[in-house]
Amino acid sequence: MIPFFKRAAVSALALSLGFSPVASFAETVVATPPVAGTAATPAERLAEAEAMRPKNESFLLENGLQVVVLPDRRAPVVTQMVWNRAGSADEAPGVSGIAHFLEHLMFKGTKTHPAGAFSSAISDIGGEENAFTSYDYTAYYQQVPSDALETMMAFEADRMENLVLSDEAVLPERDVILEERRQRIDNDPGSQLQEQMQAALYQNSHYGIPIIGWRHEMEELSREDAIAWYDTYYTPNNATLIIAGDVTTDAVRTLAEKTFGKVKRRAEPKDRAAERPVEAEPLAARTVTLTDPKVTQPSMQRVYLTPSDTTAEPGEGEALDVLSDVLGGGTTSRLYRALVVEQGIAAGVGAYNSGTALKEGEFGVYGTPRGTADIGAIEAGIDAELAKILKDGITEAELERAKNRVRKAVVYERDSQTSLARRYGAAISTGRTIADVDSYPDRIETVTVASVNAVARKYLQPKRSVTGFLLPSPGADTRS
Repeated sequence: MIPFFKRAAVSALALSLGFSPVASFAETVVATPPVAGTAATPAERLAEAEAMRPKNESFLLENGLQVVVLPDRRAPVVTQMVWNRAGSADEAPGVSGIAHFLEHLMFKGTKTHPAGAFSSAISDIGGEENAFTSYDYTAYYQQVPSDALETMMAFEADRMENLVLSDEAVLPERDVILEERRQRIDNDPGSQLQEQMQAALYQNSHYGIPIIGWRHEMEELSREDAIAWYDTYYTPNNATLIIAGDVTTDAVRTLAEKTFGKVKRRAEPKDRAAERPVEAEPLAARTVTLTDPKVTQPSMQRVYLTPSDTTAEPGEGEALDVLSDVLGGGTTSRLYRALVVEQGIAAGVGAYNSGTALKEGEFGVYGTPRGTADIGAIEAGIDAELAKILKDGITEAELERAKNRVRKAVVYERDSQTSLARRYGAAISTGRTIADVDSYPDRIETVTVASVNAVARKYLQPKRSVTGFLLPSPGADTRS
């Protein structure tokens, strides 16, 4: 099981196809297909291909569960995902880690099925399953032959309503998540630095609290805490069911009503967008330095506080995606060309825009020195490239290359049901719509050099940043 999900430090355009969340409850997105073979430009050819896809549809069950159907009939396989709109940023003070803890506990038994029965049923038919927790949501998925969909829906609906949480199940699992934290955070200097940088960047927002939780609070998590979280948030009117694969909307509707439709609403979760604390406008640049004898390769990274796709002004999220690609999205990016190819001082560099969030987002840059270069040279090199963009902006050629990459990414993503389902699920869970996801390529086409330069100058300000250094202990030998 995936224990928790952190914002990934990778190129935004490689990820941001999913950074267009969803919230409308009964929408059907239908495009009128153009005449085949008439498209001239790459953008027009992509639009033509997209228009010929089976349409995505969404409907609402009487109990409030939103169902999204993403047909893909190339193989007799189906992916089911249930997204609960509750993550670590929704936790009350003092119980950090409860969202992730309940993710583990959801694999225990129910009133209907003993522990392990659901997983065994998936394994017996050669299927796959997993789960993950993030700041804004917790999701569970299975990928199985399409004729097993009803069975999967019945199992998933059952544990949405009938989970059994005894001390015998809860307390040993608490030891499991504590050991998980020990292995993934406490014994990993890189993860420790990430945790401290998040805490420094978010001084009021709950995004500054680790998804897995603070150890001293995890140690106190109880059966009662788990039950309270389950009863508050694991109700159908706070969830989205996504079915991607070899299905039709009518068939999914019938099965959903037969299974999930019987689950009762247990709570009425609050408007968390209104309830969440908002990060104050930053006033000073911050620096976090972590040294550890386990570090053999120093590194530097910097994150800037930005709006998410949900909170950004129109066009800003897309412009930030393009900016991250131009700056550090691959071997043709500015950082790579300057620090890796031309100066030869970096073993690796990059940039990313993390915009899939209910509230604040992040823009990041990072680098690792090579040879005799030190971490100061990496920071100076990154600062120099940032200064060039802030002064002179990007070029039309760079803009077009970024747009070409997103067009390709749209096409390639269609080959993965789980990637497609995750794109829509993350979107819906953070306040966007199916139309927002589907229109992302069109919105990228409207990004201009001027809009990219504007977001760079607006958000890449030192006072909005936290810079982190991961260093070996003094005197340690870092030669590889």
